[in-house]
Amino acid sequence: MTDKSTRKAPAYRAPALEKGLEILEALSATSVPMSLTDLSRILNRKVSELFRMVSLLEQRGYIVKEGSSGNYYLSLKLFELAHMHSPVEQLLHAAAQPMQELAHSIRQSCHISVLQDGELVVLAQEVGPDKVRISVEVGGRFSPVGTASGRMLLAQMPAVELPAILLNCSEYESMTEVEKDDLGKQLTAIQRQGYSYAENETHLGIRDVAVLIGHGSGRTVAALAVTSLMTSRSEAMPERGVLQALTSCAKRIGVSLGLYGDDAIVTD
Repeated sequence: MTDKSTRKAPAYRAPALEKGLEILEALSATSVPMSLTDLSRILNRKVSELFRMVSLLEQRGYIVKEGSSGNYYLSLKLFELAHMHSPVEQLLHAAAQPMQELAHSIRQSCHISVLQDGELVVLAQEVGPDKVRISVEVGGRFSPVGTASGRMLLAQMPAVELPAILLNCSEYESMTEVEKDDLGKQLTAIQRQGYSYAENETHLGIRDVAVLIGHGSGRTVAALAVTSLMTSRSEAMPERGVLQALTSCAKRIGVSLGLYGDDAIVTD
């Protein structure tokens, strides 16, 4: 449960809503049903303050009252609401406009990918406005260890989960021990710097840069990447500018998905 003393003060107050959310958060933080007295003590509120809100939450099906003890616990309604739309649908909906604006601002195509069954799968792409541009096939599957996006996701994966992912990766299994050690060092460097970068990896003259949507505490959602031609045009956006725009776009998508607070958005 979030410590009330560390929360950012809301711009607008909604006392009744805040009270209801506090009750739900308190019940979600424990594995045993709680009484009104328990909630009153934990939330530092009077029982009379909580009674009507608890009754309403029970009436709407968000919490359940035990028949024997009269204590309350969370129902599955919040779970059901959260799963009415698949995570992929939510991700694509949140990413559509930010990706479109990113592609227009840097004049390069961008795409979003996830790990699935030991492979990197491209979920969506927004093409840049220039007549000459790089396109990555939506639905295409690639080796995670051989792509900037794949290494970005592997680098932020919890240590206990990484071996199982790599076990399903045929390219990793064919690596020598030296190559596996080099990959481990790469992933450590990517985790430290916060982005993944490659030049001439899949094709000569191609540059890839990828960042995370989400963060490395088990809630990573996807990788957002720009694959572009290495050009010497003076009007082309500098590499640092592309990275800043890419990071800002990833943060916007993360905010829309509820992975960050509104103050996490990075401005260019």
